[in-house]
Amino acid sequence: MAKLNFRPLHDRVVVKRIDAETKTKGGIIIPDSAKEKPQEGQVVAVGPGGRDETGKLTPIDVKVGDRVLFGKWSGTEIKLDGEELLIMKESDIMGVVG
Repeated sequence: MAKLNFRPLHDRVVVKRIDAETKTKGGIIIPDSAKEKPQEGQVVAVGPGGRDETGKLTPIDVKVGDRVLFGKWSGTEIKLDGEELLIMKESDIMGVVG
């Protein structure tokens, strides 16, 4: 992946979806019309962090390259440099995978 010319602000994170499997474990091929959007992605860019009540910077726990899980309707879909990406708040991320 080429270097991204976009820097998210505050506690926002840019995520690229990881494509879901096209076959089930039993070998059944899933057609495109029946596929759900994957809820797993790779972090592409991270903002500096949010601010607490006193104005102190709270750093973000995820870093570029982390594989994360997020909610089905999380984030805002954008197209940047020909790639479909999601911009979401750090709080929309449920966890880091392995």
